[in-house]
Amino acid sequence: MIIDIRNFITLEQGFWDELDGLLDEFEREPGAISDLGKIKRLHYLYQRASADLAKITSISSEQLLKNNLESLVSRAYGEIHETRSSVNIYLFFKHLFLKIPVIFQKQQINFILSCLIFLSGSIFGGLAISLDPGAKEVLMPFDRLLGDPQERVTREENITIDRLQGHKATFSSSLWVHNTQIAMMTIALGITWGIGTVLMLFYNGVILGAVAMDYVHAGQMRFLLGWLLPHGVIEIPAILIAGQVGFIIGGAMLGWGSIDPLQQRLRKIYAHILILTLAVVLMLSWAGFVEAFISQYHQPVISYDIKIAFGILELIVLVYYFYQRAALSHEP
Repeated sequence: MIIDIRNFITLEQGFWDELDGLLDEFEREPGAISDLGKIKRLHYLYQRASADLAKITSISSEQLLKNNLESLVSRAYGEIHETRSSVNIYLFFKHLFLKIPVIFQKQQINFILSCLIFLSGSIFGGLAISLDPGAKEVLMPFDRLLGDPQERVTREENITIDRLQGHKATFSSSLWVHNTQIAMMTIALGITWGIGTVLMLFYNGVILGAVAMDYVHAGQMRFLLGWLLPHGVIEIPAILIAGQVGFIIGGAMLGWGSIDPLQQRLRKIYAHILILTLAVVLMLSWAGFVEAFISQYHQPVISYDIKIAFGILELIVLVYYFYQRAALSHEP
């Protein structure tokens, strides 16, 4: 191939400089790789530089130019094909952060169903305690909830030592494990055509309704809100989303309105299941942290008003994220 080397350099130099500048940017700021437009431009410039290198390979008089182009193409190749762990983690969490509310809204009917069943259980539990206070022993699974709420409040407000000192992380982890087990069971029981998911949601609703009514009857509404709101406004929605995932699976099992085989129906929803399940795990991690470091400390250590305000703030942020982030993202 015969080319006018001077004219060739004049035409292509700008593209080489742009590629060099783009590589410098990616090397300085790995997060810039998340910009799809820049990635496409990098790939185009890499292909153009590679083609330019091929054109001058046989020209022995341009060894310096060949060396420079080889170095540039090599850098671009490495940037395109490199698996840099820190970048992968950054991209993974950014993608997850943007994708969760999009999928949540796409599957909103299943979330509403989850809420209705949980609410039905809560109403049932509250009515059961109102009509028969002795039902606590049947409805409440934890011994510490079986006593008189007034006595518990008095005892909690007079504790002078930090019972969790040196054990907060362990306590937080145990809460996370327990709640995650419940959430995973709620999700997994979706394979029973959603029946098991219904039972898990209803039962957990019963427990919450019974506990809430027990404290309300004892005149301890403020204590109840200060105790449950900080972690509950995250923990309860996480369980509801677990129910949502369970119903997604149950719907695929039933196959309403679809002639596709079960394997294909499950393949269509597996990404939704995975992303929403990760959301549940992350939410329960935060809830466990808050319960260990905030919810377990009552007045006068931490004011009920501060705890209630903190819980309300969490709820506002959560609602904004799930119902506004989808509109802000460019996901279809």
